[in-house]
Amino acid sequence: MDQRAELSEFLRSRRARLKPGDVGLPEHGRARRVPGLRREELAQLAGVSVAYYTRLEQGNGRNVSAEVLDAIARALRLSDAEQAHLTHLAKPKTKKKRQSAARPQKVRADVQYLMDAMDGVPAYLLGQRLDILGMNRLAQALFGDFTAVEPGDRNVARQVFLNPAQRDLYLDWECKATEVVSILRLYAGCSPDDPQLSALVGELSVKSDEFRTLWAAHTVTEKGHGVKRLHHPVVGDLTLSYETMKFPDDHDLSLVTFHAEPGSASAESLRLLASWGVDTPTPTPLAR
Repeated sequence: MDQRAELSEFLRSRRARLKPGDVGLPEHGRARRVPGLRREELAQLAGVSVAYYTRLEQGNGRNVSAEVLDAIARALRLSDAEQAHLTHLAKPKTKKKRQSAARPQKVRADVQYLMDAMDGVPAYLLGQRLDILGMNRLAQALFGDFTAVEPGDRNVARQVFLNPAQRDLYLDWECKATEVVSILRLYAGCSPDDPQLSALVGELSVKSDEFRTLWAAHTVTEKGHGVKRLHHPVVGDLTLSYETMKFPDDHDLSLVTFHAEPGSASAESLRLLASWGVDTPTPTPLAR
């Protein structure tokens, strides 16, 4: 991916979402031809020259200091995830570090044993680009057995946007879709030279209008926990809390677990799924 273009588009999109009143500036003045703040207004808020900010917004992040990036992030009211994304875009990693994205990922045996030992807890392991590296039996019964399809289809983004069964599974599909794209955006900022990511984004942009629209919005968030509302074809509606845990020795790996409130109808549904196992009808994974 073009790092300069990504930096330029991200800054423009964040500037466009702010109105003068949002940052204490007067709304009146000459007519605005573009939405959001003008470049000179943003530069004033950040305490930098208009020419300096213009160069940065044109994608020239070379030699920009951390202090200037912090000032621009504050002016744009970026979240922590957005500020980290801005830093990755403006000050990309060395080529040597980028090449680590090409390393094949797999589930360590001990991690699979851990997931299998989680009684009553659906769990799966995510790698780079939201690739699904492994899951336990209850996760297979709940989400579908992604390990049974071709490796190229074992990907959350591809499943969410291209698989009708997954669209039916998530009652808040739009929220799930936005979350998925936001995570891919974060990864793209860290690994812009990943050819597999470029291929994934290209495929989804061609095949899904929703993905193409969300990708163009440059939304960036990082959410490690929350609640998912699902509709399973056998047990019906479930409300599950999820937790995402990173591995200290490999931050590209994430263990995602789900649990229901004790004594709730969702807890009983999980218990039924666990007793029935993977032979229970489940959402069908995408397969080509």
